[in-house]
Amino acid sequence: MGSTFPGATGLSEISIYDWPGADGAAGGSPHVHTASTEAYVVLSGSGRLETLDSRGYTSTPLVPGVVLWFTPGTVHRAINDSGDLKVLVVMQNAGLPEHGDAVMTFPPEYLADPERYHRAAALEHKDADAGLADGEKAARRRRDLALEGYFSLKEAVLESGPDALAGFHAAAARLVRARTGQWAELLAGGAARQAAATRQQLAALDTAESFYLADARTTMGKRENLRIYGMCGRIQTWELSDN
Repeated sequence: MGSTFPGATGLSEISIYDWPGADGAAGGSPHVHTASTEAYVVLSGSGRLETLDSRGYTSTPLVPGVVLWFTPGTVHRAINDSGDLKVLVVMQNAGLPEHGDAVMTFPPEYLADPERYHRAAALEHKDADAGLADGEKAARRRRDLALEGYFSLKEAVLESGPDALAGFHAAAARLVRARTGQWAELLAGGAARQAAATRQQLAALDTAESFYLADARTTMGKRENLRIYGMCGRIQTWELSDN
């Protein structure tokens, strides 16, 4: 998965978590993307997408065939009502989300302390109890912490409107600012490079030049039988072959 998909987009399939939260609704960790638009194509099951954005609070039904997308700054929480909700995710600026573009809705004391935030967000450590690798346990803990902050944020938005998001947005920007240099490099090698190539192609076509069409090729993505723990659910990705 990465910047070599068309338009430098990322592609993944997510099985939304069926773990009930404190409010009884099953799902993943509410979060925001700071520099990338995300799109959902619902494949199976049913649920809801709760969002906090410039319109305030919205709950959008998720059923097969629904397509929706949300821009940077949209706090979103995927809820799995049927137990088998699965979505195809198309992500703008492939590489940025994988390198820290997302910020979860942890309580303010975590957002104010980058080291504490990153420790809580990480899934690398292991659990010894029951002899199980951390995986699900860490993902559940992270989700529950994100829900704790999300419930307070949602209540504030319902009470005061979208302006209640300003503090969270500012905290998210502070958390990611150290990464923007790396993101600029990823953007230059991905979306910006592909946009420049298209401009060159248009310029060639404007003069009836077709030389670049001789380089046409077909590429196949290879699906790995591996689902990693993500923020919203278990993620299945595709890698591009060299053929």
